Amino acid sequence: MSTASISRQLSRWVAGLAYSDIPPEVLDRARGVTLQALSSCLLGCDFPETKQAIRLVEEEEAGCSGATTALVDGRRFSRAGAAFINSEMIFAGGKWDTFRMVVHANCAIVPAALVAAEATRCSGSAFLTGVAAGYEVTDRLAADFVPTILARGFHPGPVFSIFGAAIALAKIMGLDAEQVHGTLAQCVNLAAGNLEGGRSGGRSVREGAAVRNALLAVGLARQGIPGGETVFEGEAGFYFAYAGNKEGRLTHSFAGKRYADFAAITEKLGERWVFLETLYRIYSTAGYNIAHVDVTAALCKRDHIRPPDVERVECVVNWLETQYPSPAFPSRRTDIAPGREQPQYYAAHAILTGGYPVSKNVQQRVGEADPPGIDEMMRRVRLVPSHTQPLFSPRVTIHTRDGIAHTLEATGREFIMSFDELAQRLSPIGVAVPVGERQYAELVAECRQIDQAKDVARLIALTCPPRDRA
Repeated sequence: MSTASISRQLSRWVAGLAYSDIPPEVLDRARGVTLQALSSCLLGCDFPETKQAIRLVEEEEAGCSGATTALVDGRRFSRAGAAFINSEMIFAGGKWDTFRMVVHANCAIVPAALVAAEATRCSGSAFLTGVAAGYEVTDRLAADFVPTILARGFHPGPVFSIFGAAIALAKIMGLDAEQVHGTLAQCVNLAAGNLEGGRSGGRSVREGAAVRNALLAVGLARQGIPGGETVFEGEAGFYFAYAGNKEGRLTHSFAGKRYADFAAITEKLGERWVFLETLYRIYSTAGYNIAHVDVTAALCKRDHIRPPDVERVECVVNWLETQYPSPAFPSRRTDIAPGREQPQYYAAHAILTGGYPVSKNVQQRVGEADPPGIDEMMRRVRLVPSHTQPLFSPRVTIHTRDGIAHTLEATGREFIMSFDELAQRLSPIGVAVPVGERQYAELVAECRQIDQAKDVARLIALTCPPRDRA
């Protein structure tokens, strides 16, 4: 077992990683998270959050020129400005990926990777290598600690995404192991994200700030500012600060664990890819809602259940999915009363329509109207919290009026899919985005073969409506 620190082991692996080292399924996932992020930009480009981000950067950079493209908008800003806009645009669109429920790394890693790729004019394969490295570091650092960090009032999304964004930047920009080590150390200083603003009526800056701080961390490391040796596991290190101890003790866990092994963070780097556990949030809603659509719809289809047949529905779910974001600081209790943006709504929608539109966004009030009878059907759905049910794996039982109980349990892998499966699921948004159906299909094709591209210029251009493209 290596005696080197977590930061040293991660930085050496990142610096030495080559495109040829990455398994095909990991490259496929890197293409997929890129498509998911760009699709989210196209959906979120006109939402208020995006417009606010653009105005902020316009005011901040008035009279200045930049070289980095704001997606969809097409104008060029500073690296930090464009990265912030692009992150907020992805966030607004709602088509995130999700890891351990609340880490949505594509909102930070993809904007960072695009900044670096545009600055260096690197190949598509170098871009994907940076994306894959960023996700792997983020997910390994976060894996067992997410619920415990939530219970301390921090939001693991931005807290961990800064590391992935910085690693993607560092890898694409060609930083060596010592500089990557310095980058990680500065990220420990710059990581941030608190729950209270969002749960008390505000809207907190999250991944947008993480990607800006990631750029600062990389810039400092490129200047040769050294990193500390034990910034993660040390006496006053990252895990002591955010998890409350340096021994790996967990106060909360999706899987009932009491301890996390720090050695697992770097174990089998490059052999076992934790990145592959990242799910796609196909529907623009909280991750704990998405399986209720597909599992409930599949159960109705399998057993030929019609809406009038349904007497009541029970959904057994992981208890941490019912008190969002954490039982320590709940802002939503999905197990008490049904409502929109809760599992009962999505299960009811699946019963009534056989699915849920990928272009619909309840929070933004965009998309098709709700089907008749949705409120009545929602009242028939009950959530049952369980300490043993796996994350994103509801066990749905529909009790029909003939006295039969029909049950189907999610595997937890319903939203882990290939690039082609993702593209097929996302295809309906082509008619709803500003570039139009034909250009969206071109964007999908460019993502699919980005490995062969000499740079990412066309990928970025395809997010812009034709009148704005160079």
